[in-house]
Amino acid sequence: MVETQWSTVSSIYCKDMPPNVYRPHSVTITEFGAVGDGVTLNTKAFQNAIFYLNSFADKGGAQLFVPAGRWLTGSFNLISHLTLSLDKDAVIIGSPDSSHWPVIDPLPSYGRGRELPGKRHQSLIFGLNLTDVIITGTNGSIDGQGAIWWGWFRNHTLNYTRPHLVELMYSTNVVISNLTFKNSPFWNIHPVYCSQVLVQHVTILAPLNSPNTDGINPDSSTNVCINHCYVRNGDDVIVIKSGWDEYGISFGQPSSNISISDITGETRGGAGIAFGSEMSGGISEVRAVGLRIVNSLHGIRIKTAPGRGGYVKNVYIADVSMDNVSMAIRITGNYGEHPDDKYDRTALPVISNITIKDVVGINISVAGILEGIQGDNFSNICLSNVSLSVQSAHPWNCSLIEGYSNFVIPESCEQLRSNCRQTPICYDGSGSSAMRVQQPRYTSSTSRLLNPLLELASF
Repeated sequence: MVETQWSTVSSIYCKDMPPNVYRPHSVTITEFGAVGDGVTLNTKAFQNAIFYLNSFADKGGAQLFVPAGRWLTGSFNLISHLTLSLDKDAVIIGSPDSSHWPVIDPLPSYGRGRELPGKRHQSLIFGLNLTDVIITGTNGSIDGQGAIWWGWFRNHTLNYTRPHLVELMYSTNVVISNLTFKNSPFWNIHPVYCSQVLVQHVTILAPLNSPNTDGINPDSSTNVCINHCYVRNGDDVIVIKSGWDEYGISFGQPSSNISISDITGETRGGAGIAFGSEMSGGISEVRAVGLRIVNSLHGIRIKTAPGRGGYVKNVYIADVSMDNVSMAIRITGNYGEHPDDKYDRTALPVISNITIKDVVGINISVAGILEGIQGDNFSNICLSNVSLSVQSAHPWNCSLIEGYSNFVIPESCEQLRSNCRQTPICYDGSGSSAMRVQQPRYTSSTSRLLNPLLELASF
């Protein structure tokens, strides 16, 4: 196979992002009156500390250190050239009082709150128009105390869309690392309209039945690197987005150049890796390798619908292992609701150049449902070296798609049975769309699941 080594491509925007930066100035949150007893509200202490540290932004930046303790707070804003650093026994706790989470305008690429028309609550840790921001620690925790928000959501008593744990908008040179995120009211980590983002060595935890607790959601962002993360939550582990229907189309900011590696995820309500369904600004140039997905609803998923417009293209997913997953691969052309009735029903998404290879799965209920849109076939869907131990007598269900397959167990659906070796147009992750298929080659993270599948293939 002629395949570009993505390590050289991704290094352009991954290796150049250091996980930490020396800050010549540092203060501790207790210097501003904070009390880490889990009861005292420390919002003012965080706000005052960050206001003070802003004076050092042009002097090499500063660090705000959070020592051991349970630090209750409402939402607070970060500044540029800041490191927020948590001790290993520090827990920042989100207030259960919704009035401590300000209400802000909806994202322009969404046109309204994601859950409700109108505005939305600001995230617990928020940033706007920032550069050089680091949120890190020695595995300290940020706990959103989301249960109360999940209850309001289920009881339909929310006035505004729920807040995320961390959201950074229009920011660059962002690092989030070495922390545990727990019980987010809504999505956990949401960089939106950002570039040069590194998320690594984070753990994200929420009950498996918690609603919409997505793990890491790059949204209309470029040059994003996500690696060495563990996520156990109630929705998609990692999901890439880029705006919603006519608002995303008008805003026109895609998500691109995204590198994902070494991820372990478990979700009962979502997928290990997903795209959309809000993808109207476009998603492209995504490479995801080294994924371990267990006890989950879906493994790999693309979600879109008429009215979305936009595209998902040039996506390369490889070296994936799955265990106890209901559906390994799902592509859905009629997913989700719309922000309002003004969307353009003729705005059809382009789904093309999707390569999924070197996948091993055991205890899989259904191999895949791949469904395009009438008059809008999804094209160049390429499956290579995919071996799944499937329970269903009808492992594949495909319609309105076109593509290719090679070395797929159980045999893929008819629409994908052209052989890549005769028609070498499968996307290889290099920015071009040519890939020749080689004999099956399984890498380390899939090898431990391979033997039972090879035995099945021999029958």
